[in-house]
Amino acid sequence: MQSKLLAAAVVLAVASVAGPATAAGHRDPLDARTLAAVGARFGQLMEAANRHDLTALSGMYWRSPSTLLVAKSAVPSEGNWAGYWGNEAIERKLHDIAASGPVVLQPDLSKLKVVGLTREVAESYDPVTITVSYAGQDGTPRPFLIVIDWIKAGGDWKIASEILLPVPPTPAAKS
Repeated sequence: MQSKLLAAAVVLAVASVAGPATAAGHRDPLDARTLAAVGARFGQLMEAANRHDLTALSGMYWRSPSTLLVAKSAVPSEGNWAGYWGNEAIERKLHDIAASGPVVLQPDLSKLKVVGLTREVAESYDPVTITVSYAGQDGTPRPFLIVIDWIKAGGDWKIASEILLPVPPTPAAKS
């Protein structure tokens, strides 16, 4: 299963590069092989999260006080969602989420999009269904969007920022 997910992420990342450019003459600063490598890292992130492998997850983040995770808060004074800055805060947040019970991330790899922003920075986007019982959530699968900025550090692609956005329900149609 893990190798299938990883292979799918790589194939889809490469496919996203082959699609039409958003503007005439646009050239991505990263080649298809590099974009596929970032897509593979996204697949590895999903696998590590589903295994609750906190060591692997920690190793995927850029080692910087500027690293950011935006996620559900369990602390009312932080609001419903909050930004967690730096590796210590992110590791504590991931530990708390993993300790809350089952966490299942189901990415829609057919919609995974990876683009280069510079030769050292890439961005990925993917709709993901997340099942979690953290901070008052009831374990019902819910749709999210995950936007990740990746930075090339030490010869590898690391997460500089990960933003989880809950998708609100579709409003009822007015009659």
